[in-house]
Amino acid sequence: MKIEGIQILRGPNIWSTNRKKLIQMRLNLEELEHKPSNAIDGFYERLKDMFPGMYEHRCSPGIPGGFFQRVVAGTWMGHVIEHVALELQTLAGMNTGYGRTRETKTPGTYNVVFNYLEEKVGVYAAEAAVRIVQALIDGTPYDLDPDIQQMKEIREKTRLGPSTGAIVEEAIARDIPWIRLNSQSLVQLGYGKNQVRFRATMTDKTSSIAVDIAGNKDETKRMLQEQAIPVAKGLTISSVDEVKKAIDYVGFPVVFKPLDGNHGRGATINVKTQEEAIAAYEHAAKISRKVIVEKFITGYDFRVLVIDHKMVAAALRVPANIKGDGISTIAQLIDTVNKDPRRGYGHENVLTEITIDRDTLDLLEKLNCSLDTIPAKDEVVYLKSTANLSTGGTSIDVTDMVHPQNVFTCERISRIIGLDICGIDIMAQNLTEPLTENGGVILEVNAAPGFRMHLAPSEGLPRNVAAPVIDMLYPPGKSVRIPIIAITGTNGKTTTTRLIAHIVKNNGHRVGFTTSDGIYVQNTMMLKGDTTGPVSAEFILKDPTVDFAVLETARGGMLRSGLGFSQCDIGVITNIQEDHLGLSDIYNLDDLTRVKAIVINAVKKDGWGILNADNEHCVRIGKKADCNIAYFSRHENNPVILKHAKNGGIACVCENGFITIKKGDWKIRVQRVGLIPLTFGGTVPFMIENVLAATLAAFVWGFKTEDIKTSLETFIPSAAQTPGRMNIFEFKDFRFMIDFAHNPDGYNGIKEFLKTLDSPMKIGIIAGTGDRRDEDIRELGKISAEMFDHIILRQEKHLRGRTEANILGLLIEGILSVNPNASYEAIPKEVDAIKHAMTLAKPGTFITALSDVIDNAIETVQLYQEMERDGSF
Repeated sequence: MKIEGIQILRGPNIWSTNRKKLIQMRLNLEELEHKPSNAIDGFYERLKDMFPGMYEHRCSPGIPGGFFQRVVAGTWMGHVIEHVALELQTLAGMNTGYGRTRETKTPGTYNVVFNYLEEKVGVYAAEAAVRIVQALIDGTPYDLDPDIQQMKEIREKTRLGPSTGAIVEEAIARDIPWIRLNSQSLVQLGYGKNQVRFRATMTDKTSSIAVDIAGNKDETKRMLQEQAIPVAKGLTISSVDEVKKAIDYVGFPVVFKPLDGNHGRGATINVKTQEEAIAAYEHAAKISRKVIVEKFITGYDFRVLVIDHKMVAAALRVPANIKGDGISTIAQLIDTVNKDPRRGYGHENVLTEITIDRDTLDLLEKLNCSLDTIPAKDEVVYLKSTANLSTGGTSIDVTDMVHPQNVFTCERISRIIGLDICGIDIMAQNLTEPLTENGGVILEVNAAPGFRMHLAPSEGLPRNVAAPVIDMLYPPGKSVRIPIIAITGTNGKTTTTRLIAHIVKNNGHRVGFTTSDGIYVQNTMMLKGDTTGPVSAEFILKDPTVDFAVLETARGGMLRSGLGFSQCDIGVITNIQEDHLGLSDIYNLDDLTRVKAIVINAVKKDGWGILNADNEHCVRIGKKADCNIAYFSRHENNPVILKHAKNGGIACVCENGFITIKKGDWKIRVQRVGLIPLTFGGTVPFMIENVLAATLAAFVWGFKTEDIKTSLETFIPSAAQTPGRMNIFEFKDFRFMIDFAHNPDGYNGIKEFLKTLDSPMKIGIIAGTGDRRDEDIRELGKISAEMFDHIILRQEKHLRGRTEANILGLLIEGILSVNPNASYEAIPKEVDAIKHAMTLAKPGTFITALSDVIDNAIETVQLYQEMERDGSF
């Protein structure tokens, strides 16, 4: 078996609209294509022994043990690998369950698809599954444990922390989109101008001054003390020479902790001797230059969580400990505790495994114990000086037991420090009595407090503390999204995108849009290049200045990674024609239709799909769509339009020379086609289709017809406004047009336009693209022979696996099949071809360059225009 490629799908995709996180592995079974699972001796038994949990895989029979039934009956190894990859993730603590394995058009090669929770773990699972299945086939021993441990470690390095993850999960539950902004915990909720950002449990509402105060424990204590909040007696020192002075002031027992530490790092409690004090100081000084020395207060360690100045949870924190049985050593008891299924590696479970570190050894030494000591039965031995869950501590929910006065005190503290989310550490005998009565004190106020102890306490009720965070970030009435119009299709995507963006901008929005030539915000190019994939879409959705997104969405990005957004308000398909067939398992128009349908499938239920009624494949998509559908057509009497209008539907048609909206029996004329510059006086049918699609999208969004009309009139086709889309340059004796047409449908559109021109000579500059089928390249030659008097062939780029001679040969075959006496010549470089065409031009000549590299062609022609003006050409 051979892995030919692995893709990570992150949004709505060709396999599923709702399951956005999928691994797609292209797997060549090689000789195993002829050996299903039931043809390999002992394979089923070895698989079942290694993965007994696979009994829960129902597979197509739909019952427990269903997958094993398939293995016994005989199934292909791609299918087995799919299930092994899913089970591996489950064993590593990441439950997944969706998978699909489908043979491609290449015999023996399969797409193995399964969902993941963490991208890198999913990729690892794919690769490991192939290794494991090969070992099972060969009957060689295989140890799963290293793979499982490696997957856990990858997960811990790459996953969101429990607090960040909880907020994201709450956002997902409320249908709030999110984007991870870095490899750590920086997350964006919402899109465009409606976005908010947070990192762990610090939000973009969190005051930096408040964080600074909370990070300075000495400053925090002073401010609380000034406001009559009980705090522990103490002071701050910065050298070992000050230790004695601090002890004299505070008195034993004491606590040493770094001034700006967190998670208990560098802290030492219950220090009772000068020697211990010096060691504790040095330990704390490794974390912070200044060290706090405080009175050690006896009692219990509580954490109170306050969000948006309201108390939402409280927990009793218990440091990691073991209870003696009179038989086992402390080390053995730790191992036993770590076998608790609630404990896991890092943050994978409710509790964290207890590790042995300096803090553990120091505490044991104070007790005159070691790891080999056997505690008495029921004797509790504490192993950490702090109760942090990340070091193996446990938590008990006490939210409902907090005295109202303590609630008031904690909410007041959050305002004194100024934190929107804060964790308050309290040492007291209990929280059921006011702190002023039971002698409890505030130890610390923490910015970015962890949520884990409240989300999944060891005892007591779990508290959804992520909910009040979302309530604070998105109070009722605040929008989380910005409108998204996504445009796909074979031809006309870019022009339709630009026209819709123009209409949106003219209606007062700050629009961001992506095209095949660049990313734009308010017509300012941000990035240059083909930007029609998910990364480019995210660029716009991350921009806090954008309030409306118009996104050209090409097939390549959808196949490679899925959509860059979870849903859109309006999806537009301009047409579905033959292009790029034979690539990425897309071999015919039915395959291509499945890809283009992704955009319509991603339209929200009350949104709109805008489809071409003149295209049977678009109509097919419309029949299955789960959203509102509106059709456009150049023909008012198109049967699809007539039926749709009869049923009260909305359409946009060409009617008596007008762009007209049809709404049931009503007609709303928007503008005469001939007065819309983009249609070149109504002579270019495919441009009329682009106008129809854009007009309909704007209308169903809710823009007024008079505003749409004004936008149609002011959208002037040019190299600046519509680069590479019928850009016509005027010279003294001839005209020169540049267009991006690169497939038969695009060529036919240009041919229809050229028929309307009265020119004594029409010269064409054409090229092929190496990753198209032979018949597609020949077809370009055929159409060229039908529309040009003289053809210049050039082929300096986009060979994509072919030779220049091969592509030119196919073009010439197409030309000669139409006209054996056709006039043509080959000039490899585009710049030379353009210059040569101009030298051939007679008065009235019309030159057309069908260019796949628009910028170079436009710059070259504009240079010659300047040269003609200054007399040097």
